[in-house]
Amino acid sequence: MSTNRRRMRVASVVAGIGIVAVLAAGCARGGGSPDSTDEGGGAAASPGITDESITLGITTPLSGPTAGPGTCTVAGITAYFGARNAEGGVEFGDGNTRTVEIEALDDEYDPQKAKANYDQLKSSVFAMTAGLGTPTNRAWLDAAIADEVPQVLIMTGDPIFSNQEESPWQLGFVPIYQNEGEAFGELLAGSAEEHKVAILSQNDDYGEGYVEGFKTAIEGADNIEIVKELTYEATDTSVDAQLTELAGSGADVFFNAMSITPLVISSLQKAQELGWLPSWFLPSNTSSPTAILEPGGAAAFPGVYTVAFAQSAAAPTFAESEEGAAFLEQLNEYADYPDVPAFPHCVWSYQIGATLEEVFGNMTEPTRENFMAALRDVSGFTAPLMLEGSTVDTTEDGQPAVSTVQVQKYNGRGYAPAESWDE
Repeated sequence: MSTNRRRMRVASVVAGIGIVAVLAAGCARGGGSPDSTDEGGGAAASPGITDESITLGITTPLSGPTAGPGTCTVAGITAYFGARNAEGGVEFGDGNTRTVEIEALDDEYDPQKAKANYDQLKSSVFAMTAGLGTPTNRAWLDAAIADEVPQVLIMTGDPIFSNQEESPWQLGFVPIYQNEGEAFGELLAGSAEEHKVAILSQNDDYGEGYVEGFKTAIEGADNIEIVKELTYEATDTSVDAQLTELAGSGADVFFNAMSITPLVISSLQKAQELGWLPSWFLPSNTSSPTAILEPGGAAAFPGVYTVAFAQSAAAPTFAESEEGAAFLEQLNEYADYPDVPAFPHCVWSYQIGATLEEVFGNMTEPTRENFMAALRDVSGFTAPLMLEGSTVDTTEDGQPAVSTVQVQKYNGRGYAPAESWDE
């Protein structure tokens, strides 16, 4: 398929799901010329930015099994900057007020397509942001470093993106996998009872990170035994064989470090079919109450736990709050996304928009270098819809923008904080 045909198909998908790019009317594509300087003799502007606008690029899955979360990633940030543009734009630290344009392409969670999307966007956008996925973001990590293009506030818990020595033009947004796995381990290690744990993890950095964090947290805990540990491939369409083998382990706790939505649903259903009813640990990106737990019949299990740093749009009280109501209204008006999001990624990317606005306000030059310096100087910033106790802090090398998580337990409709395992 030619590049033009692929782009047209993606545009059609985007239009079909109601995601509308935020367009800065009358602004030339590609921003100010890299060769030009401002009247004050300042630094030449990087691609994708003029005195009136800035363009951000996104490559993320908008079709295929991860289309739901991927679509949410575009909708949330589109809603945030759509509202800001309607107010006149975002104030930058160099004295200019700019509208923000989003250009998003579908990578179908395919690393090769993600790399092709980056190649297509790199010369016309100021920075790449908010894209979902570890293998897809890794596919163009080295290229972004070589090209000195910011790849920031992306949705992957892979710690490589927060290591400044390895990744000088990168920064993750969501907590790294190890943070989440460690939170689960700490909760279980604090239990007054003995537990047998079975683990199924994705056979890549994603699964390995979760398991590493969990094992670190339970090290020395004499009430916990890992009785069975298996893996699956991200390309697998079924994990029934693994579930059958794990069910025979006698484990009362199941850590399913899985990133594929349909596989999580089928895992919940298969365990019930086998009569295996352990408590579950689920990563934050595959724990949606409405999109995963309800169709999977999660209420059958004694406990389903996940972690969070942001409010859930599906929570009964969300729409009643001032912030929640504004978010849902903007999502509908500027991103043409009328439904209450079933995935957390809409809220996460909305928070990414707020974090970028905070960074833009501290930029003194319209350059990618100045942007990266401002990005690494955010501390104690409370983005909209954050849980109490969570903030954005980009100053710690080795950690993403958000590194604090809270364990939550499914209550049949949504989640409630889990202060301890035995409560």
